[in-house]
Parts: sequence; C-alpha cells; structure tokens
Amino acid sequence: MHKVLVTGANGFLGANLTRELYRMGYEVKAMVRPSADLRGIADIPCEIFFGRIDKVEDVLQAMEGCSIVVHTACITEQWAISFEEYERINFTGTQYVVEACLRSKVDKLVYVSTANTIGPGPRERPGNELNGFTLFNANSGYINSKYLAQQYVLEQVERRGLNAVVVNPTFMIGPNDSKPSSGKLLLYGLHKKILFYPPGGKNFVHIHDVCKGILNAIQLGKQGECYLLAGANLSYREFFDLLYAHTRKPALMVRIPPLLLKLGGLIGSLAGKITGTTQKLNYSAAFLLCLQNYYSGQKSERELKLQYAPIDTAIAEALNWFEENAYI
Repeated sequence: MHKVLVTGANGFLGANLTRELYRMGYEVKAMVRPSADLRGIADIPCEIFFGRIDKVEDVLQAMEGCSIVVHTACITEQWAISFEEYERINFTGTQYVVEACLRSKVDKLVYVSTANTIGPGPRERPGNELNGFTLFNANSGYINSKYLAQQYVLEQVERRGLNAVVVNPTFMIGPNDSKPSSGKLLLYGLHKKILFYPPGGKNFVHIHDVCKGILNAIQLGKQGECYLLAGANLSYREFFDLLYAHTRKPALMVRIPPLLLKLGGLIGSLAGKITGTTQKLNYSAAFLLCLQNYYSGQKSERELKLQYAPIDTAIAEALNWFEENAYI
C-alpha cells in the first residue's frame, strides 16, 4: 500500500482519517504542529512528523517517502481569528503543500476544502458542485481563505498538471473530537433548561463518511474535480430535536429572530473595530447562522460510491465518545 501524508493529523478530521487509513492498510505519516495535542492519534501506529504547515522546508521534509498527500490542516474556528492568520495557514500553507507535491512528484493530492466554497441553496434546491462561490459577502476569513486555497489547487491542476482532487465536507459530527471542534454544537445543547437556537440550518455529515469519501477520492476521484461530502440538511431546530431524542432531557427551545441575531453580530463587529479585538459574535457569524446552508451529496454518491449514514447515528456516536472521555 502507499504511504500517505496527512497534514493536521491531530485534528477532528485528521485523527479520524489517520485511524481509517491505518485500518485500511496504508502506511501513514502524520504531520502535526510541534505543540500539538496528540490524544486523538496516540493509539494509532503511525509516523509522527513535527512541523509547521507555513514553513516550506517543513512541508518538503514531511512529504519525503510519501506518494499520496491528504491536506486537512487549516484554521477552522469562525471567531476571534484575524484574516492574516487564516491567510498564513489556510492559503499560504496550501501553496506550500502544492509546491511540495509538484517537486516531490507525489501520485495524488486530496485537498480538503469546505462546502462553503460552493454556493449553498435552500432545502428544495440544495447547493451542488455546479454552483459558483456566493458567500464572499459573508466576510468570513475562514471561508474566503479556503476558497482562495481551493482555486489555487485547481489552477495548478490546469497549469502544471497537478494530480489533485478537492473534497468539500459540510458540518462534520462524530467521535474522536478531542478539541472539541464541531462537537461544540452538541455540547452547547446539553444540560440546558432553555436553549436559544439560530434561525438558519446547514448540512450535517458523519465524520466517518467524510473519511470514506477521502479514501474513495484517492482511488476514484478524477483530477481537477470537486466533491461535496454532504449528508442531511437540517434546520438548527431539527438538529437539536435529534440531540434531545438521544439525551431524553429536552430544553425549552427559543428561536433567535434573524434581525436580532444580525444586530448582535453587527454590534460585535463594530466593537471589534473600535477596540482592535476580535469578538466571539460578529456579523459574519450571525449572517451564516441565519442562512439556509444546504447541500447535495449526489455527485459523491455517484462517483465516489458513498452511502451516507443517518445523522442521528453520528450524534449518538459523538455523545457516546464525549461521555466515555469525560467531556459530559
């Protein structure tokens, strides 16, 4: 089997992917920051490489001996991060990975982007891979930096023959979320008597289905193609209903009016500009929380042979993992 470099291997996706690659018989080299928390991959037999994604020498060294690269490393937090930081890790780091792939002549690069580099749609017309980028006005440093990085990867496919595919996962739910990452949404809903939820919705996908999508993209993904890895389209109310069906401790749920949420986000953005600090709630976050952020995974079902698990399975497995590891 091929030796695979996984960047950001200690993250939520990276740890689950490293585990699945090892289970499938691949030899794995895990690239992580020197200060990284390794709890998520501590029990996986893999080679650990300590290095920074924003240092070209580290990326080149990490790639030695690898024929496949899966680039998951990025900053995913939506709050309290400057655009310069997003740009340095999400965009410049991806440039370094691409250049190292070309110099090292790797067989294939799988670039893990995000669904929001593709325009979402309402539930009756969910976004698909033919949609253009429509969320620039959301002014999200995360989304904008990931879009720029994705375009750079696709540009190098066209100009220099880079053998790369792009996968675009939606909001991932599942076990081994040691940070926690997207699991914060689950934890937010627990042990509350009153839960205030945003008016929008999004697509949720089991983390294991994303890992399968990446594994299948290594084998089946076509050069220069993008694949949405998208499971269930749910409003936030529907998501929390599923959560409480498992916990059997429902809260009184109160919908936040869109205007109020956006006003709070606007105040946060203005406060950030005045004080020179980044706020937890800003207008970009409020805008996205009000959005019908829905997607279709039909292309990945057709071309990557995926079958998506019910999202309540992902919720149950995530809750079990959080409980077993004393998060709840």
